[in-house]
Amino acid sequence: MSAPFAAGDFDLKATLHSGQVFHWRADGAGGYLGALGGRAVRLVQPESGLLAATAGAEEAARVYLGLDHEISKIHESFPRGREDAILREAMAYCPGLRILNQPSWECLATFITSSLKQVAHISQISHELRQRFGERLEIDGNAIYAYPLPQAIADAGEDALRACGLGYRARGLHRAALRLARGEVDLDALRELPDDELREALCGFYGVGEKIADCVSLFGFGRLQSFPVDVWIERLLRKHYGGQIGEKAPLPRVREFAQAHFGRYGGYAQQYLFHYARLEGV
Repeated sequence: MSAPFAAGDFDLKATLHSGQVFHWRADGAGGYLGALGGRAVRLVQPESGLLAATAGAEEAARVYLGLDHEISKIHESFPRGREDAILREAMAYCPGLRILNQPSWECLATFITSSLKQVAHISQISHELRQRFGERLEIDGNAIYAYPLPQAIADAGEDALRACGLGYRARGLHRAALRLARGEVDLDALRELPDDELREALCGFYGVGEKIADCVSLFGFGRLQSFPVDVWIERLLRKHYGGQIGEKAPLPRVREFAQAHFGRYGGYAQQYLFHYARLEGV
């Protein structure tokens, strides 16, 4: 392990359990085991303000965990943060939460498999896919599996993916992997696209709608203004912002309100609200 390094106002547990990522697991000794790309890594937060990582993985951990995000600037950007009671409550509930910088393929694949699933089941599917088709890694005697490359998913076939518990989602994951394995789409090239064009390109994948595209834009492409609206968030927005949105406003109007109200770092507002609503039922 590295020597502990400064991590600011960061909460490792809240970040890894906030519904952004699904494969990190507690090691029973206060740390978390997972994979950063093709490397097995252990992360530990020995005390508030500090973080330790597997030696040599410190910089990768900093980037992945969003430790360079200017949180005070992000908070100040919320247009009506001081008057927004529910957002203020959510921010206070998990102030150390960060938006992760995930590998784009891993993020896209994971959220394709997440449709209409609870967090525990998404995690189960992620681990099953990794163990069956991903590269086996090892750290401190523990087996860790990298997320399968597109070629491995493409070669596995749709039936084998269904056997991992994906159900109808297997088709979307397999088709996405085929497009990437064949070179029909270059995810790195998509990084150069403006936000609207990136969203449109992601929606071009079979099984990817607006919500999944927004999640992938946020967690896999670093578009911090992206504001995914799932069932939890839609319910919360209608409950706490209904007067501003309109009682019977259609979902597109809900999305438009969120983008305008929370602004250029709306993804952070979404994560605060999502984590708070999911765990506290507000």
